[in-house]
Amino acid sequence: MREDIKGKRNDYLCSMIYPLVRSLLFTLSPEQAHHFSMKCLSIACSIPAGESLISSCFRFPSPIPKTVSGIEFPNPVGLGAGFDKNAQYLAPLKALGFGFVEVGTITPLAQPGNDKPRLFRLPADEALINRMGFNNDGMEAVKSRLANWKNRETSCSKNRMIVGANLGKNKITPNEDAWKDYLKVFQHLHEEADYFVVNVSSPNTPGLRELQDKGALLQITERLQHYNQGMQNPKPIWLKIAPDLSIEQLNDIVELANRVPLNGLVATNTTISRENLSPASREKLAGIGMGGLSGKPLQSLSKNVFHYLKKQCGDSIPIISSGGIITGSDGAQRLLDGADLIQIWTGFIYSGPSLVKQIGKELASHQ
Repeated sequence: MREDIKGKRNDYLCSMIYPLVRSLLFTLSPEQAHHFSMKCLSIACSIPAGESLISSCFRFPSPIPKTVSGIEFPNPVGLGAGFDKNAQYLAPLKALGFGFVEVGTITPLAQPGNDKPRLFRLPADEALINRMGFNNDGMEAVKSRLANWKNRETSCSKNRMIVGANLGKNKITPNEDAWKDYLKVFQHLHEEADYFVVNVSSPNTPGLRELQDKGALLQITERLQHYNQGMQNPKPIWLKIAPDLSIEQLNDIVELANRVPLNGLVATNTTISRENLSPASREKLAGIGMGGLSGKPLQSLSKNVFHYLKKQCGDSIPIISSGGIITGSDGAQRLLDGADLIQIWTGFIYSGPSLVKQIGKELASHQ
């Protein structure tokens, strides 16, 4: 009873405090706010008992382990790629209750990404537009951090946060050689990451989405799986797709996933569409320009793609659903609709660090 009262008090405080914290963070640029908040959390986790204190406030309400592609996830709620690009914030993210975190997108060589500003808020729609451009420290730096994390988590067999690696190509690499970049990163991080995601669906690297064409995609995924199956400990390989694909393209993806075979699909990435935006957000578009839209306006599009893929794949190909998950009920419903796992990102910014816990509570209410 005492723990229940304490939990309700913590939830109430979070619901009251986070809107104030968010309003302060929103006075900074989106990138400044991101790095500032995560550095503060990292410092808090480095203080004795700091990590356990944060975890006691935000941990998943009750364990809901789920085995997908041979991996046991402590809970089905993950953080999508692009938030922790360089595996720098794994400890605080675990403390916030995530069952898994996908780092990256990672390229062979470090690259700065696109010019700033490149991340924009649309608060009226609880949305973001980004054109980051795969800015990351490169596979060497990420490998070192993942190795350190793996050593730390060795003793946490029952509460180990799963870490995936999102694979990309360098901007300077021509598309005909893209498979070489994906294979390099895959080989380099094979022992450190628990699973891998092929990212050919970001709209922010010129020409990248052309790699979603059947021939180019087959070349990349077949080479990865050929290497993978030659290893003593093969790792799951998933494919992340755009929400803007036609039915014909989605059917090609399903055919390819069965042919290679792939271990799962991540649906979806950000959209190039500007539908479902309020007048307040539309006024800002001219000053923003290109980029991928995420958040609430993506919700219906992402759900439609997920439901179509689920209908085509059944239980044969796991589907990780991502896009437009803003509230606890959004996340729980996606799982109840048949998603094997879910990933949040923009909802984490607008709803706050208690979102993982809220999804867990919603799930518990349906059991």
